[in-house]
Amino acid sequence: MKKILFNTSESASPLLLRIFLALVIFPHGAQKLLGWFGGFGYTGTMSYFTDHVGLPYVIGLLIILLESIGAILLLTGFATRFLAGFFLVLAVGIIVTSHWENGFFMNWYGNQAGEGYEYFLLWIGMALALVYSGAGRYSFDRLMSR
Repeated sequence: MKKILFNTSESASPLLLRIFLALVIFPHGAQKLLGWFGGFGYTGTMSYFTDHVGLPYVIGLLIILLESIGAILLLTGFATRFLAGFFLVLAVGIIVTSHWENGFFMNWYGNQAGEGYEYFLLWIGMALALVYSGAGRYSFDRLMSR
């Protein structure tokens, strides 16, 4: 199990994927957990998730933790395949529950009811590549696999 979870190469490609995926996801988590970047913080986000979206409390908590602490762990390359798998599931869930009905494209011109899902397809592609490749260079996974 350890080999499956932590085995990785010395390639720089997964390092770049980790950095940029974490940089894209972390601000969303910081909005939800800490209220940074104009977010509602933990209480406001949990209220939205449970009262308006209808998510169970534990699922809302896992989303907040994954997008905030999970993004930091991804950046460091710790349990990358495991985290990338969860980011993959989260992105699919976001598309299905919130963006599918708005179509493919982002709402650049404000003429749609909401945002499309093109952004999340990139997120899914990056996460799939990390599930396949592992963390790559300069990662805790690389240290643990030795």
